Amino acid sequence: MISSPSGIAPSHKTELYALTANSAFVPLRRAFRHRSKCVMNRRSFAIRGIVASGVSVMGSSVVMQPAQGIERLPFKPEGYNFWTWRGHKIHYVVQGEGPPIVLIHGFGASVFHWRYNIPELAKKYKVYALDLLGFGWSDKAIIEYDAMVWRDQVVDFMKEIVKQPAVLVGNSLGGFTALVSAAGLPEQVRGVVLLNSAGQFGDTNKLTDEPKGETSFQKFLVKPLKDFFQRIFLGVLFWQTKQPARIVSVLKSVYINSENVDDYLVESITRPAADPNAREVYYRLMTRFMFNQSKYTLNSVLSELCCPLLLLWGDLDPWVGPAKANRIKEFYPNTTVVHLKAGHCPHDEVPELVNSALMDWLATLQQAQPTL
Repeated sequence: MISSPSGIAPSHKTELYALTANSAFVPLRRAFRHRSKCVMNRRSFAIRGIVASGVSVMGSSVVMQPAQGIERLPFKPEGYNFWTWRGHKIHYVVQGEGPPIVLIHGFGASVFHWRYNIPELAKKYKVYALDLLGFGWSDKAIIEYDAMVWRDQVVDFMKEIVKQPAVLVGNSLGGFTALVSAAGLPEQVRGVVLLNSAGQFGDTNKLTDEPKGETSFQKFLVKPLKDFFQRIFLGVLFWQTKQPARIVSVLKSVYINSENVDDYLVESITRPAADPNAREVYYRLMTRFMFNQSKYTLNSVLSELCCPLLLLWGDLDPWVGPAKANRIKEFYPNTTVVHLKAGHCPHDEVPELVNSALMDWLATLQQAQPTL
Protein backbone atom coordinates (compact mmCIF):
# COMPACT_ATOMS: atom_id res chain seq x y z
CA MET A 1 0.00 0.00 0.00
CA ILE A 2 2.46 2.60 0.99
CA SER A 3 6.16 3.02 1.05
CA SER A 4 8.12 5.84 2.49
CA PRO A 5 11.41 7.32 1.53
CA SER A 6 14.07 6.62 3.97
CA GLY A 7 17.10 5.00 4.58
CA ILE A 8 18.63 1.78 4.03
CA ALA A 9 20.06 3.05 0.84
CA PRO A 10 19.29 6.33 -0.85
CA SER A 11 17.66 4.50 -3.72
CA HIS A 12 15.32 2.48 -1.53
CA LYS A 13 11.99 3.63 -0.33
CA THR A 14 9.68 2.48 2.36
CA GLU A 15 6.60 0.55 1.63
CA LEU A 16 3.45 1.38 3.26
CA TYR A 17 2.13 3.96 5.39
CA ALA A 18 5.23 5.26 6.68
CA LEU A 19 6.12 1.93 6.62
CA THR A 20 8.43 0.46 4.32
CA ALA A 21 8.94 -0.91 1.12
CA ASN A 22 9.79 -0.41 -2.21
CA SER A 23 12.64 -2.62 -2.65
CA ALA A 24 11.03 -5.51 -4.28
CA PHE A 25 11.63 -8.97 -3.43
CA VAL A 26 11.77 -12.40 -4.69
CA PRO A 27 14.59 -14.49 -5.65
CA LEU A 28 13.88 -16.51 -8.71
CA ARG A 29 15.74 -19.45 -10.07
CA ARG A 30 18.52 -17.22 -11.30
CA ALA A 31 19.23 -13.87 -9.80
CA PHE A 32 20.18 -12.46 -13.16
CA ARG A 33 19.56 -14.16 -16.41
CA HIS A 34 18.91 -13.26 -20.01
CA ARG A 35 15.38 -12.43 -21.03
CA SER A 36 12.99 -15.36 -21.00
CA LYS A 37 12.47 -17.16 -24.28
CA CYS A 38 8.81 -17.73 -23.63
CA VAL A 39 6.60 -16.58 -26.47
CA MET A 40 5.08 -13.15 -25.95
CA ASN A 41 2.73 -11.08 -28.03
CA ARG A 42 4.78 -7.87 -28.33
CA ARG A 43 1.85 -5.63 -28.15
CA SER A 44 11.91 0.66 -1.25
CA PHE A 45 12.85 0.45 2.42
CA ALA A 46 13.75 2.13 5.32
CA ILE A 47 11.77 3.02 8.25
CA ARG A 48 9.67 5.97 8.51
CA GLY A 49 7.13 4.34 10.61
CA ILE A 50 4.53 1.78 9.84
CA VAL A 51 0.94 2.38 9.72
CA ALA A 52 0.20 -1.16 10.53
CA SER A 53 -0.34 -0.32 14.10
CA GLY A 54 -3.19 0.32 16.40
CA VAL A 55 -5.19 3.42 17.02
CA SER A 56 -8.68 4.43 16.22
CA VAL A 57 -10.31 7.63 15.12
CA MET A 58 -9.02 10.93 13.84
CA GLY A 59 -9.84 14.58 13.80
CA SER A 60 -12.52 16.55 12.05
CA SER A 61 -10.41 17.02 8.92
CA VAL A 62 -11.02 13.41 7.96
CA VAL A 63 -13.72 12.70 5.41
CA MET A 64 -16.38 10.51 7.01
CA GLN A 65 -18.40 9.69 3.91
CA PRO A 66 -17.41 7.40 1.04
CA ALA A 67 -16.17 8.97 -2.17
CA GLN A 68 -19.16 10.57 -3.83
CA GLY A 69 -21.05 8.34 -6.22
CA ILE A 70 -18.81 5.31 -5.74
CA GLU A 71 -19.94 2.10 -4.11
CA ARG A 72 -17.72 1.10 -1.20
CA LEU A 73 -17.01 -2.32 0.27
CA PRO A 74 -18.68 -2.45 3.70
CA PHE A 75 -16.18 -2.45 6.53
CA LYS A 76 -16.55 -5.56 8.68
CA PRO A 77 -14.53 -5.56 11.92
CA GLU A 78 -14.88 -9.34 12.06
CA GLY A 79 -13.71 -9.80 8.47
CA TYR A 80 -15.31 -11.67 5.58
CA ASN A 81 -14.05 -15.15 4.67
CA PHE A 82 -11.19 -17.23 6.06
CA TRP A 83 -9.03 -19.95 4.56
CA THR A 84 -6.55 -22.11 6.46
CA TRP A 85 -3.12 -22.14 4.87
CA ARG A 86 -0.20 -24.00 6.44
CA GLY A 87 -2.04 -23.88 9.75
CA HIS A 88 -2.61 -20.11 9.56
CA LYS A 89 -5.90 -18.24 9.14
CA ILE A 90 -5.96 -16.19 5.92
CA HIS A 91 -8.61 -13.53 5.37
CA TYR A 92 -10.13 -12.88 1.97
CA VAL A 93 -13.09 -11.28 0.20
CA VAL A 94 -14.86 -12.65 -2.86
CA GLN A 95 -17.59 -10.88 -4.83
CA GLY A 96 -19.16 -11.07 -8.28
CA GLU A 97 -19.25 -13.62 -11.07
CA GLY A 98 -17.18 -13.97 -14.21
CA PRO A 99 -13.49 -14.31 -15.05
CA PRO A 100 -11.44 -14.10 -11.83
CA ILE A 101 -9.26 -11.23 -10.63
CA VAL A 102 -7.08 -11.42 -7.51
CA LEU A 103 -6.22 -8.18 -5.67
CA ILE A 104 -3.11 -8.04 -3.46
CA HIS A 105 -2.59 -5.15 -1.03
CA GLY A 106 0.63 -3.37 -0.12
CA PHE A 107 2.73 -3.35 3.04
CA GLY A 108 0.66 -2.62 6.15
CA ALA A 109 -2.65 -2.64 4.30
CA SER A 110 -5.45 -5.18 3.87
CA VAL A 111 -8.29 -6.18 1.57
CA PHE A 112 -10.12 -3.05 2.71
CA HIS A 113 -7.68 -0.89 0.78
CA TRP A 114 -9.52 -2.11 -2.34
CA ARG A 115 -12.80 -0.76 -0.92
CA TYR A 116 -13.68 1.31 -4.01
CA ASN A 117 -12.47 -1.25 -6.55
CA ILE A 118 -14.04 -4.52 -5.46
CA PRO A 119 -17.73 -3.49 -5.90
CA GLU A 120 -17.14 -1.95 -9.34
CA LEU A 121 -14.96 -4.76 -10.71
CA ALA A 122 -17.40 -7.33 -9.33
CA LYS A 123 -20.04 -6.12 -11.80
CA LYS A 124 -18.24 -8.00 -14.58
CA TYR A 125 -15.68 -10.21 -12.85
CA LYS A 126 -15.31 -12.55 -9.91
CA VAL A 127 -13.10 -10.50 -7.62
CA TYR A 128 -10.93 -11.95 -4.89
CA ALA A 129 -8.86 -9.90 -2.45
CA LEU A 130 -6.72 -11.52 0.22
CA ASP A 131 -4.71 -10.38 3.21
CA LEU A 132 -1.10 -11.51 3.06
CA LEU A 133 0.17 -13.48 6.04
CA GLY A 134 1.23 -11.06 8.78
CA PHE A 135 -1.08 -8.29 7.57
CA GLY A 136 -4.71 -7.25 7.82
CA TRP A 137 -7.10 -9.83 9.22
CA SER A 138 -4.79 -12.75 8.42
CA ASP A 139 -2.79 -14.36 11.22
CA LYS A 140 0.25 -12.54 12.57
CA ALA A 141 2.37 -15.65 12.31
CA ILE A 142 5.69 -15.76 14.16
CA ILE A 143 7.77 -17.07 11.27
CA GLU A 144 10.81 -16.03 9.26
CA TYR A 145 9.23 -13.82 6.61
CA ASP A 146 10.51 -13.89 3.07
CA ALA A 147 9.03 -12.87 -0.24
CA MET A 148 8.68 -16.54 -1.06
CA VAL A 149 6.22 -16.94 1.81
CA TRP A 150 3.78 -14.53 0.16
CA ARG A 151 4.43 -15.97 -3.28
CA ASP A 152 3.60 -19.46 -1.99
CA GLN A 153 0.50 -18.11 -0.26
CA VAL A 154 -0.83 -16.51 -3.45
CA VAL A 155 0.04 -19.53 -5.58
CA ASP A 156 -1.79 -21.87 -3.19
CA PHE A 157 -4.72 -19.44 -2.97
CA MET A 158 -4.97 -19.60 -6.76
CA LYS A 159 -4.92 -23.40 -6.68
CA GLU A 160 -7.23 -24.01 -3.73
CA ILE A 161 -9.68 -21.09 -3.76
CA VAL A 162 -9.69 -19.47 -7.22
CA LYS A 163 -9.16 -22.77 -9.10
CA GLN A 164 -8.90 -21.21 -12.56
CA PRO A 165 -6.61 -18.86 -14.48
CA ALA A 166 -6.85 -15.29 -13.22
CA VAL A 167 -5.41 -11.80 -13.50
CA LEU A 168 -3.28 -10.68 -10.55
CA VAL A 169 -3.45 -7.04 -9.43
CA GLY A 170 -1.10 -5.63 -6.81
CA ASN A 171 -0.15 -2.32 -5.20
CA SER A 172 3.34 -1.63 -3.80
CA LEU A 173 4.51 -4.79 -1.98
CA GLY A 174 1.48 -6.56 -3.42
CA GLY A 175 2.65 -5.63 -6.90
CA PHE A 176 5.92 -7.44 -6.52
CA THR A 177 4.12 -10.35 -4.90
CA ALA A 178 1.85 -10.52 -7.95
CA LEU A 179 4.85 -10.56 -10.29
CA VAL A 180 6.61 -13.32 -8.40
CA SER A 181 3.44 -15.39 -8.17
CA ALA A 182 2.84 -15.02 -11.92
CA ALA A 183 6.39 -16.16 -12.64
CA GLY A 184 5.92 -19.15 -10.34
CA LEU A 185 2.56 -20.21 -11.78
CA PRO A 186 2.51 -19.08 -15.44
CA GLU A 187 -0.26 -21.45 -16.55
CA GLN A 188 -2.65 -19.96 -13.98
CA VAL A 189 -2.02 -16.25 -14.59
CA ARG A 190 -3.56 -14.47 -17.60
CA GLY A 191 -2.06 -11.09 -16.87
CA VAL A 192 -0.54 -8.90 -14.17
CA VAL A 193 -1.45 -5.35 -13.14
CA LEU A 194 0.93 -3.24 -11.06
CA LEU A 195 0.03 -0.06 -9.21
CA ASN A 196 3.21 1.72 -8.07
CA SER A 197 4.88 -1.58 -7.41
CA ALA A 198 7.68 -2.24 -4.97
CA GLY A 199 10.90 -3.67 -6.37
CA GLN A 200 14.29 -2.53 -7.48
CA PHE A 201 16.31 -3.25 -10.59
CA GLY A 202 19.62 -4.89 -9.78
CA ASP A 203 23.01 -4.18 -11.27
CA THR A 204 23.54 -7.04 -13.68
CA ASN A 205 27.23 -6.17 -13.97
CA LYS A 206 27.86 -6.51 -10.27
CA LEU A 207 28.89 -9.91 -9.04
CA THR A 208 27.24 -11.17 -5.88
CA ASP A 209 29.63 -11.12 -2.96
CA GLU A 210 30.34 -14.47 -1.40
CA PRO A 211 29.06 -14.63 2.19
CA LYS A 212 31.89 -14.17 4.64
CA GLY A 213 32.38 -16.43 7.63
CA GLU A 214 31.22 -15.17 11.01
CA THR A 215 33.88 -14.87 13.71
CA SER A 216 33.25 -15.89 17.32
CA PHE A 217 33.45 -12.22 18.33
CA GLN A 218 30.75 -11.32 15.83
CA LYS A 219 28.58 -14.30 16.72
CA PHE A 220 28.67 -14.03 20.51
CA LEU A 221 29.06 -10.31 21.11
CA VAL A 222 28.41 -8.08 18.11
CA LYS A 223 25.28 -9.87 16.83
CA PRO A 224 23.53 -10.15 20.25
CA LEU A 225 24.21 -6.47 20.97
CA LYS A 226 22.98 -5.48 17.51
CA ASP A 227 19.79 -7.52 17.95
CA PHE A 228 19.22 -6.04 21.41
CA PHE A 229 19.44 -2.44 20.27
CA GLN A 230 17.46 -3.12 17.09
CA ARG A 231 14.63 -4.58 19.14
CA ILE A 232 14.56 -1.54 21.43
CA PHE A 233 14.66 0.89 18.52
CA LEU A 234 11.99 -0.88 16.50
CA GLY A 235 9.81 -1.31 19.57
CA VAL A 236 9.81 2.44 20.09
CA LEU A 237 9.19 3.00 16.39
CA PHE A 238 6.27 0.59 16.38
CA TRP A 239 4.72 2.42 19.32
CA GLN A 240 5.17 5.79 17.62
CA THR A 241 3.46 4.62 14.49
CA LYS A 242 0.34 3.82 16.47
CA GLN A 243 -0.28 7.48 17.06
CA PRO A 244 -3.22 8.82 15.00
CA ALA A 245 -1.36 11.95 13.99
CA ARG A 246 1.49 9.86 12.61
CA ILE A 247 -0.83 7.67 10.58
CA VAL A 248 -2.73 10.59 9.10
CA SER A 249 0.51 12.41 8.32
CA VAL A 250 2.00 9.48 6.43
CA LEU A 251 -1.18 8.77 4.51
CA LYS A 252 -1.52 12.40 3.47
CA SER A 253 2.09 12.43 2.30
CA VAL A 254 1.32 9.76 -0.31
CA TYR A 255 -2.26 10.73 -1.18
CA ILE A 256 -2.02 13.83 -3.36
CA ASN A 257 -5.76 14.29 -2.84
CA SER A 258 -6.31 13.33 0.80
CA GLU A 259 -10.11 13.29 0.67
CA ASN A 260 -10.13 9.52 1.03
CA VAL A 261 -7.88 9.55 4.09
CA ASP A 262 -10.83 8.85 6.33
CA ASP A 263 -11.80 6.89 9.43
CA TYR A 264 -12.53 3.77 7.37
CA LEU A 265 -9.02 3.74 5.93
CA VAL A 266 -7.31 4.43 9.23
CA GLU A 267 -9.33 1.81 11.06
CA SER A 268 -8.44 -0.78 8.41
CA ILE A 269 -4.77 -0.08 9.04
CA THR A 270 -4.73 0.29 12.80
CA ARG A 271 -7.05 -2.52 13.88
CA PRO A 272 -4.68 -5.37 12.86
CA ALA A 273 -1.95 -3.86 15.04
CA ALA A 274 -3.95 -4.67 18.15
CA ASP A 275 -3.04 -8.32 17.61
CA PRO A 276 -0.70 -9.53 20.40
CA ASN A 277 1.82 -10.71 17.79
CA ALA A 278 1.79 -7.52 15.71
CA ARG A 279 4.87 -5.99 17.34
CA GLU A 280 6.94 -9.16 16.90
CA VAL A 281 5.83 -9.51 13.27
CA TYR A 282 6.86 -5.91 12.66
CA TYR A 283 10.27 -6.57 14.21
CA ARG A 284 10.82 -9.65 12.05
CA LEU A 285 9.71 -7.91 8.89
CA MET A 286 12.03 -4.99 9.48
CA THR A 287 15.11 -6.94 10.57
CA ARG A 288 14.91 -10.18 8.63
CA PHE A 289 13.04 -9.09 5.55
CA MET A 290 13.25 -5.37 4.84
CA PHE A 291 16.98 -5.14 5.39
CA ASN A 292 17.82 -8.12 3.19
CA GLN A 293 16.47 -7.35 -0.24
CA SER A 294 19.60 -7.14 -2.40
CA LYS A 295 19.02 -10.59 -3.89
CA TYR A 296 15.47 -9.79 -4.95
CA THR A 297 15.31 -7.81 -8.17
CA LEU A 298 12.85 -6.80 -10.84
CA ASN A 299 15.33 -8.01 -13.43
CA SER A 300 14.99 -11.60 -12.30
CA VAL A 301 11.23 -11.72 -11.97
CA LEU A 302 10.48 -9.88 -15.22
CA SER A 303 12.81 -12.27 -17.02
CA GLU A 304 10.50 -15.08 -15.91
CA LEU A 305 7.21 -13.39 -16.84
CA CYS A 306 5.23 -14.67 -19.83
CA CYS A 307 1.96 -12.72 -19.76
CA PRO A 308 0.71 -9.21 -20.57
CA LEU A 309 1.53 -6.53 -18.01
CA LEU A 310 -0.41 -3.36 -17.19
CA LEU A 311 1.07 -0.50 -15.16
CA LEU A 312 -1.42 1.89 -13.54
CA TRP A 313 1.04 4.43 -12.19
CA GLY A 314 0.49 7.35 -9.87
CA ASP A 315 3.05 9.75 -11.30
CA LEU A 316 2.95 12.03 -8.25
CA ASP A 317 4.07 9.28 -5.88
CA PRO A 318 6.81 10.75 -3.65
CA TRP A 319 8.43 7.33 -3.28
CA VAL A 320 8.06 5.56 -6.63
CA GLY A 321 8.00 7.96 -9.56
CA PRO A 322 7.10 7.42 -13.24
CA ALA A 323 10.73 6.71 -14.18
CA LYS A 324 10.34 3.26 -12.66
CA ALA A 325 7.26 2.52 -14.76
CA ASN A 326 9.14 3.59 -17.87
CA ARG A 327 12.05 1.36 -17.02
CA ILE A 328 9.77 -1.64 -16.49
CA LYS A 329 8.22 -0.97 -19.91
CA GLU A 330 11.67 -0.78 -21.46
CA PHE A 331 12.78 -4.04 -19.86
CA TYR A 332 9.51 -5.89 -20.55
CA PRO A 333 7.96 -4.66 -23.84
CA ASN A 334 4.71 -6.61 -23.42
CA THR A 335 3.62 -3.78 -21.11
CA THR A 336 0.88 -1.17 -21.27
CA VAL A 337 1.39 1.96 -19.16
CA VAL A 338 -1.35 4.28 -17.93
CA HIS A 339 -0.08 7.39 -16.12
CA LEU A 340 -2.35 8.86 -13.45
CA LYS A 341 -2.23 12.11 -11.52
CA ALA A 342 -2.14 10.42 -8.16
CA GLY A 343 0.21 9.30 -5.41
CA HIS A 344 1.35 5.90 -4.19
CA CYS A 345 -2.13 4.36 -3.93
CA PRO A 346 -4.01 5.39 -7.08
CA HIS A 347 -6.63 2.67 -6.65
CA ASP A 348 -7.88 4.38 -3.49
CA GLU A 349 -7.10 7.99 -4.40
CA VAL A 350 -8.59 8.02 -7.91
CA PRO A 351 -10.61 4.78 -7.95
CA GLU A 352 -12.84 5.87 -10.83
CA LEU A 353 -9.85 6.29 -13.14
CA VAL A 354 -8.21 3.07 -12.01
CA ASN A 355 -11.41 1.05 -12.34
CA SER A 356 -12.04 2.42 -15.83
CA ALA A 357 -8.51 1.83 -17.10
CA LEU A 358 -8.39 -1.64 -15.58
CA MET A 359 -11.77 -2.64 -17.07
CA ASP A 360 -10.71 -1.40 -20.50
CA TRP A 361 -7.47 -3.41 -20.36
CA LEU A 362 -9.28 -6.51 -19.11
CA ALA A 363 -11.73 -6.28 -21.99
CA THR A 364 -8.82 -6.11 -24.46
CA LEU A 365 -7.15 -9.01 -22.71
CA GLN A 366 -10.32 -11.04 -22.89
CA GLN A 367 -10.55 -10.49 -26.65
CA ALA A 368 -6.95 -11.64 -27.08
CA GLN A 369 -7.48 -14.59 -24.71
CA PRO A 370 -11.07 -15.81 -25.28
CA THR A 371 -10.76 -18.38 -22.50
CA LEU A 372 -10.38 -15.60 -19.91
